[in-house]
Amino acid sequence: MFNNYDIVEMPLSLKRNRTMVEDFLAKSELRLDDMDYYAAVVDRDNFEMLAGGGFKDDIIKCIAVDDSLRGTGMSQQLISHLMSQMNAQGHNSVKVFTKPGNIDIFESLGFKTLGESSKAILLENGLDGLSTYVNYLKSLKRDGKKGFIVMNANPFTLGHQYLVEQAASKVDNLYVIVVVEDKSQFTSDERLAMVTAGCAHLKNVTVCHGSSYIISAATFPSYFIKQASDAAMAQIELDLDITARHIAPALGATVRFVGSEPNDELTLAYNSAMHNMLPSRGIEVVELPRLEKEGNYISASTVREMLIDGNLPEAKELVPNTTLPYLVAWIAVNALKQELDLTPKPGLVDTHDNGAHSDMDYEIMHKSINALRPYFAQLAVISYSDNLPEASLLQNMGIDAEKNMLAATGGVNTHRGALFSMGLAVVAACHTMAMRSNDFLKNWSKTIECIAGQLPGSDNSHGNSAKIQHNVAGALDLARTGYSEVANKWLSYYHDNCGDEHVKLKTLLYIMCSLDDTNVIHRAGYEMAQQVKQEAAHLLENFSIESLEQMNHSFITRNISPGGAADMLSLTLFLSALNINENK
Repeated sequence: MFNNYDIVEMPLSLKRNRTMVEDFLAKSELRLDDMDYYAAVVDRDNFEMLAGGGFKDDIIKCIAVDDSLRGTGMSQQLISHLMSQMNAQGHNSVKVFTKPGNIDIFESLGFKTLGESSKAILLENGLDGLSTYVNYLKSLKRDGKKGFIVMNANPFTLGHQYLVEQAASKVDNLYVIVVVEDKSQFTSDERLAMVTAGCAHLKNVTVCHGSSYIISAATFPSYFIKQASDAAMAQIELDLDITARHIAPALGATVRFVGSEPNDELTLAYNSAMHNMLPSRGIEVVELPRLEKEGNYISASTVREMLIDGNLPEAKELVPNTTLPYLVAWIAVNALKQELDLTPKPGLVDTHDNGAHSDMDYEIMHKSINALRPYFAQLAVISYSDNLPEASLLQNMGIDAEKNMLAATGGVNTHRGALFSMGLAVVAACHTMAMRSNDFLKNWSKTIECIAGQLPGSDNSHGNSAKIQHNVAGALDLARTGYSEVANKWLSYYHDNCGDEHVKLKTLLYIMCSLDDTNVIHRAGYEMAQQVKQEAAHLLENFSIESLEQMNHSFITRNISPGGAADMLSLTLFLSALNINENK
């Protein structure tokens, strides 16, 4: 029947393919959604597209078949092809969101319905799916009256903690399910850890990891529902149907707790739908008032805005102490990303080019930062204490982090220097905060000096070679000064010029004027490194973006990359974001 047709991959990165797929889907009133893979059924003679479908992660999307092939079994053959591709990528369980009218097609291929609404239905085929998650929840079941909360906790605030405490007082056992999807400012692992630590004092509370079956806006595809309001309601109805069919029964829970919502329209609609749908399914809905501070509701979005604005002192007043280390770690990661995004930079990787590097680019650098992120969070947590972690422990953690970084970058040393300096900065910041120091900056610097004094030097590093040959300070030497120039010189320059739109670029140049950058010395020699200082000083006095771009081209030609200065800029941005002037 299908001798004249081929199923071919359609890489959507090619404009011609994307346009063809978008035009074809539009005939079926569908929109192209985010995809990992898309396949088309094409006429072998003229390459006309007659059917298509794809997937993102473990979810099949955008299935469409031309009227001429309806009822021929082409849909089943196309879906079978997609399932084969997904299985080859390691997905043992395959899901699909589709219109209720398509249920027969998928059921004929062994899909089973997980949840449904008036406009959408979720089906699944394969092993290790919802049943695995349900069995996990069943293993947590306890006796007595049970309730549950679903939260994103991005991050976990005093408001979240208050909600859990109030709910826990009303049942024998409370389950807190943390949304698993990584579409938030804080990762799912970080959010789960924050909630676990923030609820540790409540003995009748069990914190559970979430799953993709607790649907979020990012996983629910709205490509086949025209109106945004209809898509949102379909998502809500599906989520609540799955909750009532599978999640609550697995826990034996009869009460769902939720915080009141005075502002957000979607959350208001969700709460209203819970009140309308869940009681008839044997689940009581209890809406608890939200915690206020100085007349304002405490919200995670407010904390996130404060972090982005560099206002940690106010943000930390809205979160439990157990959350604070994760805020510091986020600030560290964000400082590294700000340095990477800063463009144009002389000889360094940025959004425009790779600088003087042939082995790394923006994407690799970004992967490197993400690979180091868990390490910064771990460092922050163990350091938020009156007792400073042992230097040997920090060193071993750094070795593990470097392995993760190299695995993520294919062996390219992208952030070894930043890993060392920022790791020390995070440790010192969290320890100093825990000590409630009266002079944050002074004690931050002393803490770094103390740790660095216990660390052994590296005999085979480029910095050590430069130190021996030219009597300059290497990375460890700078740390043993407590990064005094960062704390006493470069941070002041940054703050004094914060009204300048180019303050970050100028601060980088200012650092380059005085730092004996062992990266530059290793790549271009000591004499050239001194010339770089002079060039940076001249450009700082006669600053323009055009001149900075010319310096970048010149550095690329001469193989100059001021990576040490970039690391010190990241530290400067980190300290600035802690808002230490108010953190005394």
